[in-house]
Amino acid sequence: MIRRFLAVAVAVVALLTFGAVTQAAKYGPGASDKEIKIGNINPYSGPASAYGVIGRAIGAYFKTINEQGGINGRMINFISYDDGYSPPKAVEQARRLVEQDEVLLIFQSLGTPSNSAIHKYMNAKQVPQLFVATGATKWGDPKNFPWTMGWQPNYQTEGQIYAQYLLKNKPDAKIGILYQNDDYGKDLLKGFHDGLGAAGRKLIVLEQTYEVADPTIDSQMANLKNSGADTFLNITTPKFAAQAIKKSAETGWKPLHLLNNVGASIGSVLVPAGLENAQGLITVAYAKDYADPQWANDPGMLAWKAWMQKYNPEGNLNDASNIYGYNAAQTMVQVLKQCGDDLTRENIMRQAANLKDLELPLLLPGIKINTSPTDFYPIQSEQLARFEGKAWKLFGEVIKVD
Repeated sequence: MIRRFLAVAVAVVALLTFGAVTQAAKYGPGASDKEIKIGNINPYSGPASAYGVIGRAIGAYFKTINEQGGINGRMINFISYDDGYSPPKAVEQARRLVEQDEVLLIFQSLGTPSNSAIHKYMNAKQVPQLFVATGATKWGDPKNFPWTMGWQPNYQTEGQIYAQYLLKNKPDAKIGILYQNDDYGKDLLKGFHDGLGAAGRKLIVLEQTYEVADPTIDSQMANLKNSGADTFLNITTPKFAAQAIKKSAETGWKPLHLLNNVGASIGSVLVPAGLENAQGLITVAYAKDYADPQWANDPGMLAWKAWMQKYNPEGNLNDASNIYGYNAAQTMVQVLKQCGDDLTRENIMRQAANLKDLELPLLLPGIKINTSPTDFYPIQSEQLARFEGKAWKLFGEVIKVD
C-alpha cells in the first residue's frame, strides 16, 4: 500500500512538473520575467527634430504603464536613440539596439529614409520593426518583409484622397507641388498622381523638390507662385511646412493649400508659421485634435490632457505629435498584452498581425485598427479637415481607401 501511494505521488508530481514546464513563459532576446526591452530611433536633432516629441511622448506613456505594474508584471525598458534623421546614423543605432542592447524589437523608428536604411537588416535579423513612424506604402509587404509593419495611414492613400477632393471640387485646378526628394515625398506624390489619373497631365503645372539638408525653400516657393498655380500640394515635414506657409503669405500667393498630415501640427508648424497665414489650409486627419472644441469634453481627450499634465508636462498640448505618440504607444501595449507569457519575436509579429477592431480613445470616431497576416496596414481610414480660426475642422465623411 505504501509503495502504491508513493508511486501515485511520484506520478502526480511528475505530471505537475511536466505541466509547469509546458506552460513556462517563452522569451526572446530582451524579454524576461521582469523586463521587456523596446528599442526606438528618433530624430531628436537635425532637420526633422520636431518629431522628437513623439519619442518623448512614447517614453512618458511607457513610464505610466510601469507605474501601473507593467505588462503582466514586466517593466518596459524603453531605449531611444537619436539618428538626426540621417540614414547612416539610423543603421548605426539599429545595430546598437539589436546587437548590443539586445532589444526584443524596435518600435516606432521614425522617418522613411531611416527606416528604409534598416529595412533589410531588420528582416535579415528577424527582429520586429514594428509600427514604424512613417506612412510609406512599403511597410505593408508581409510576403517579402514579414518583420516590418506600418501604423499610420500610408502616404499613397493620403495622396489619393487629395486628388479625389480636387477632381470633385476644383476640376479645373492649376496645381503646383512641393515635395521632399526621397521615398516619403515620392510615395505621397505617386498616390496623388494615381488619384488624378490622366487628368494630372493637364492639371499639374509645376513640381518642385527640396532636400532635407536645404536651409530654406524660398526659391521653390517663388517658382511655384510664378507658375500660375492656384492650388498647392505641400508634401513637407514640419520645418519646411512652416516655411512654405509663411513664404506663401509673405509673397501674397493665396492658392488652395493642401498640407500633408505629417506637417499639419498646430504647435510645431502652424503657430510658428502664423495662424493668420494658415486659414483655409486643408489636410487629412485620423486622430482627434486637442484644439478642436468638439472634443473639449470628450472622455478620451480629458484623460489624455490629465496624462500630459502629470507625465509629459513639458509637452505642448497643441502639438499633434504628442497625441500620435500616445496612440502608437497604446497600440504597442495592446500587442504586448496579447502576447501573454510568450514574449518571443515570432509571437510579437503574430499578435501585431492579429489586431481586431481596436479602438483607441484619441482616434476619430469610426476609425479602428485592424491587421491580419496579409494586411500590415493598421489604419486605413482618414477624414478631411480645414483650418479655421485656431483649430482643424473636420468635414465630409470618413474615407477608407483599401
